[in-house]
Amino acid sequence: MQRRTTLSLLLILSLCLPLALSQQPAQPRWVTTWATAQLLVRPATPPGGTQAAKQPLAAAGFENQTIRMILRTNIGGDRLRIRLSNAFGSQPVVIGAARVALQAEGSRIVPGSDRALSFSGKPGCTLGPGVVLLSDPVDLKVPPLTYLAVSLYFPEPTGPPTVHATGLHTTYIKQGDRTAEESLAEASTTMSYYWLAGVEVLARPNAALIVALGDSITDGAASTPNTDRTWPALLAARLAASPQTSHIAVANLGIGGNRVLRDGTGASALARLDRDVLSQPGVQWLMFLEGINDIGAGTRNPAQAVTAEELIAGHKQIIERARAMGLKVIGCTLTPYEGAGYYSEQGEAIRQALNQWIRTSGAYDAVVDFDAATRDPQNPRRFRPEYDPGDHLHPNDKGYQAMADAVDLKLFTTARAASTPARKR
Repeated sequence: MQRRTTLSLLLILSLCLPLALSQQPAQPRWVTTWATAQLLVRPATPPGGTQAAKQPLAAAGFENQTIRMILRTNIGGDRLRIRLSNAFGSQPVVIGAARVALQAEGSRIVPGSDRALSFSGKPGCTLGPGVVLLSDPVDLKVPPLTYLAVSLYFPEPTGPPTVHATGLHTTYIKQGDRTAEESLAEASTTMSYYWLAGVEVLARPNAALIVALGDSITDGAASTPNTDRTWPALLAARLAASPQTSHIAVANLGIGGNRVLRDGTGASALARLDRDVLSQPGVQWLMFLEGINDIGAGTRNPAQAVTAEELIAGHKQIIERARAMGLKVIGCTLTPYEGAGYYSEQGEAIRQALNQWIRTSGAYDAVVDFDAATRDPQNPRRFRPEYDPGDHLHPNDKGYQAMADAVDLKLFTTARAASTPARKR
């Protein structure tokens, strides 16, 4: 009798436990609110190597210098942490101090918002080659679409940095440990990010992330610096303005000159998918816009020529690998490029074939037709004149706005999308 009673109690407990667990309140989760794609700065080499070439500022790295980098968040939160990466470094990089604050204007931070960052309880850290490190979380109320200043001090020679070259926000560089200073007056400036790979916030339970993976058109070439006029940034602003989508962030993982199939400017999309997309906490959707540089490189160098079939095969790999990790994958058609330096009739035929496949194959979970949103009705091979900054390859601010407006926000609010939880790190 006692044995039956015990078994009955165990059965009741086994039936009630899942129900009790399901009724537990959902917990906040770490989600990327900003991220950038990284590559290695390659020092310039003069023809023949007979004279010193003019090097980009910071190409050789830093020593006894502070860099203050400005970025705009997407979703907000009350706690944050930063993610540092020495993805392409060949030597350890010592960070002596790190701080984060709300930006006021230029290099100046909002008084009272400055927070010292630690790493495993210590004020600095060492980034070994290829290493990614998260800072310890800090309490800082970060509203959506807020500008942050991340300051890093490098006491020892770093060597060539792991960098995002086209940051489109001013970075400030000054001698000594200036991380705690309110403003870095008379600092040198660049528009690149150094070793800073991402910022994560402890967000509400339903928070999620869209990763925009692409080339310079995603990176934002030809947009106005310090204004966040790239299409991913403009899409983020649209999402933030709607109560139905204000919990969704957009991370811009574009690299100017990037290709699907081959390394060029940065590792290929196939090579960087795991690092730049699949490892992002909270990622639920991937928007993929890439292939025009594969086509253009083949025009300039027949040894690197690609076919539409090869590009389609690359897209299929991206789709399958992302979908295997639970992501919804959105295909984006390639924008017009007639008049660009590497345009050719053969290349245009490849672009048209790839776009037709993206639109009609059903391989993607959804499609955003950036080609239709930006092409000139009188000459569909070119941008609308009002969207063309003059290089016939990259949209201007109005063109990027048209791209952002072409994204149907219902893609991120359907029952199917909502039923897929954001992935946790």
